[in-house]
Amino acid sequence: MELRAMEPQPADDLCLVQETLAGHQASFQLLVERYQSRMFALARHYTKNPVEIEDLVQEAFLKAFTRLDTFQHQSSFYTWLYRIATNTILDWMKRRGRSPVTSVEDPEVLPEPSKVKVAAPDAQMERAEIAKITHAVLEHLPDIFRQVLVMREFEEMAYQDIADVLGISIGTVESRLFRARAKFKEKLLQLHPEFGQDE
Repeated sequence: MELRAMEPQPADDLCLVQETLAGHQASFQLLVERYQSRMFALARHYTKNPVEIEDLVQEAFLKAFTRLDTFQHQSSFYTWLYRIATNTILDWMKRRGRSPVTSVEDPEVLPEPSKVKVAAPDAQMERAEIAKITHAVLEHLPDIFRQVLVMREFEEMAYQDIADVLGISIGTVESRLFRARAKFKEKLLQLHPEFGQDE
């Protein structure tokens, strides 16, 4: 049976965890290589500083390594790792008195500028303006709503994964998302009433 490299199977992760716990540190390095790009993408939602991003990702993996024996296999390894990374980032922000979500786009998933075919010069300006407005609106949302919006809309996480990371029920995730989207729309129209006008 062939495993696809781009979509590692959870069982494969569990084998690597068990091998790491048995003393094979190279197995943990494989987990790092598998998930580091997603961890970097997560950190970029909260800071644009490359040094801070690298420090946060390194700290998250270090915590995961030292706590590997506490992994209960009740969720996927990635969900467990994501929870550690999220808590690491939130703790870091609290220490610095900073507010979450300073960036709303992940540069790694955007095409290279040289490969983009632009229909009109104002298209890029419009996209940049929308990103700026989105960021400004997110800044006004309470943390619990901002967090679920980032996980669902930017990280594209499944409801169950969000529930696992936050330690809440799927019903609570749905409720928070519903309220978060309503608050986002309300704040958007408050800051930019032109978005409420019919075309």
